[in-house]
Amino acid sequence: MNKLFFWTITSALAGFLFGFDTVVISGAEKKIQHLWGLEDMAHGIAIGSALYGMVLGSLIGGWPTDKFGRKKTLLWIGILYLLSAVGSALAQDVYVFSIARFLGGVGVGISTVASPLFISEIAPPDKRGRLAGMFQFNIVFGIVVAFFSNWALAGTGENAWRWMLGVMAFPSVIYTALCFSLPESPRWLISKKNDRSKAKEVLRQISPDVPDEEIEATVNRISSHSAHGAPSGPFWSKRLRTPIILAFLIAFFNQLSGINAILYFAPRIFEMTGLGEKTAMLTSIGIGVTNLIFTFAGLWLIDRLGRRTLLYIGSFGYILSLGVVSWAFYTQNYSIVPAFIFAFIAAHAIGQGAVIWVFISEIFPNEHRAMGQSLGSATHWVFAALLTTFFPKMVGSFHPGAVFAFFAFMMCLQLLWVKTMVPETKGTALEDMEGQLVRH
Repeated sequence: MNKLFFWTITSALAGFLFGFDTVVISGAEKKIQHLWGLEDMAHGIAIGSALYGMVLGSLIGGWPTDKFGRKKTLLWIGILYLLSAVGSALAQDVYVFSIARFLGGVGVGISTVASPLFISEIAPPDKRGRLAGMFQFNIVFGIVVAFFSNWALAGTGENAWRWMLGVMAFPSVIYTALCFSLPESPRWLISKKNDRSKAKEVLRQISPDVPDEEIEATVNRISSHSAHGAPSGPFWSKRLRTPIILAFLIAFFNQLSGINAILYFAPRIFEMTGLGEKTAMLTSIGIGVTNLIFTFAGLWLIDRLGRRTLLYIGSFGYILSLGVVSWAFYTQNYSIVPAFIFAFIAAHAIGQGAVIWVFISEIFPNEHRAMGQSLGSATHWVFAALLTTFFPKMVGSFHPGAVFAFFAFMMCLQLLWVKTMVPETKGTALEDMEGQLVRH
């Protein structure tokens, strides 16, 4: 197997665990609420505990990624996932459960910084969209497996929810073991360690058919855009204003589509349309399969059509699907809701889902890439945590049609943002992007 592809898949497995961990709770959340007698707000906080960990992980993720390197950070992510799986499965009260889920959330948050960043730094420009997008593909694959796992384990008795959460220990061990085979990012070796010789070795393994003079030229280009351990200026500055705004807004709009709330509470949404519990759980698998198929389509298109075009396609799909779901709840035409929830998932997968982690990993200079990835990731998880915490209260306090209408309106704003602000980044070397987006 090509080393570049193997390293990409290994790093992207953090995304598989991310997707599995994020959605596996959807099959257990109602049982947990009943078991410990949780009120809606307390239930939202317990289920959202992983998301609070994701916020923390994304906020601090840039530090270990820069300080200790991409490889070591990816390795420790696997250990956090393992602790979370075992702890949440064995929890005897809501407090231990919340702490265990929080630890897993920290791992997820850091993974959204370290994994796409690592892949973007080892990938050639013409393949970067597809390879960095493997992180998102693995997230979606993890979601599919989690939905199927929940459905398969749903009838195994009173402790089914513990098996649903605990089964993640197995892929966590496999991922952690595979991380030992990863190299360090050549851009980290040059920008943080000034180790040109090791960087050349990694680049030769990535592109064994490329002549030595081209490898040398790549090292020189990376070196000329690196500060060798000390950033050339502060992160929060006018110089980085454009990439900072872009990273914030793509993450903000990603969550204001309602994607995480819908993924977390998919069975509950389907039950609101009159489907039985088991049927709603099975229908949720359809969400995962739709997500997987259209994420694959997004990865196939991202280096062909570009990031901006996919965001356009996704925006129109969001507006149409969310608008119809809102209308269906208002008019009680519940039979069409599952189909348009699937359409919403397809729009997300081919647009925001395929683009977000690739785009954020491309737009910052080498010395600020980890911090930039951390900003985008933290923004994503802050709004994900807020939406997941308050979504049960929202659908309890407001008409479901109004909730989906709000999400549709936010996607109209996203469409305006894509048209007026978003640049195209496909096929451009990371170092060349700096000249387009960074003020000097």
